[in-house]
Order: sequence, then C-alpha cells, then structure tokens
Amino acid sequence: MKIQPQHVVSLTYDLYVKKEDGTEGLQESATQEQPLTFLFGAGQMIPKFEEELSTLSTGDTYDFHIQAAEAYGEFDEEAVANLPKEMFQGQEMPQIGEVLPLQDNNGNRFQGQVVSINEDSVIVDLNHPMAGQDLHFKGEILNVRPATPEELSHGHAHGPDGHHAH
Repeated sequence: MKIQPQHVVSLTYDLYVKKEDGTEGLQESATQEQPLTFLFGAGQMIPKFEEELSTLSTGDTYDFHIQAAEAYGEFDEEAVANLPKEMFQGQEMPQIGEVLPLQDNNGNRFQGQVVSINEDSVIVDLNHPMAGQDLHFKGEILNVRPATPEELSHGHAHGPDGHHAH
C-alpha cells in the first residue's frame, strides 16, 4: 500500500550523523522488532522526512539525507539561558551535561542541557541535541495501513496493528 495522509506507517530506520572526524556514525535505529510507527501527515515527524517518504509503499527501501536547516535547525549560539540558582532551592543542584525539563511563560515545554554552572546561575543550552546536524536516514517501509477512527481522533498511531500495547 502506498503512503498517504491518514495512514499509519511502520518502518525501520538507521539514522547516521557526521562525527567530528568527518565520518558518519550510527545515532539511533528502529528495527523490525521495534519499528517506528506513526500517523503520516499528523505533524509528528520532521516535514522533510515525511516528504521524502511520501512516494513510497510497503516493502520499499529508502536512503536520503536531510540538511540541518530542514531537520532540527542550525545550531544557535544565542539559544542559551542563564537560570538563577534560586530556581533549584530545596532540590539537588543540576550537574553539567544533565538535561533539564523546562517550561517558558507560555507553558511550552522544552529541554535544555546544563553546559556550565557559575556563582549565581546555571547556564543551559536550549538547542535541540541534534541541532546543526545533517541527518542521513536508511531503512525500509514495513507496513502502511489506513488509520483507525480512534487513531485519527487521537492524532497518533496506536502501534503497528492499531491497538495500544498492554
């Protein structure tokens, strides 16, 4: 079956990114035993990722690159926050490298990685961990099926067969 909006796609993928020495390294994978299953066209995936898959059908393999700007964005040197240490009163001080769940004044949730700690503040990098990375995806389309009415109303897939795992 061909991939189209309001269909659930299950696929395998290997995601490669450039390492510091210029070679590609495997970043993450989805296997046949644990595929990535998602509702196509629901805005859950990188738009360019869906665009690349949009002509494929069950059984097709794929191999494509997505530039950083069309993936998680370029690395933004300005995307750094100074959090006052008072924010952490009564709890353990975060460690460098730790990823903190944060929320802005509008209630938007995001994550920031602690890059340094000084006398009165904790410095957090708000860039997505994959910002600035060109992505290279390889994989196979395992299954394409129409979404169930329940999946469409929830806006996401409920697993390869349309049911929540229990």
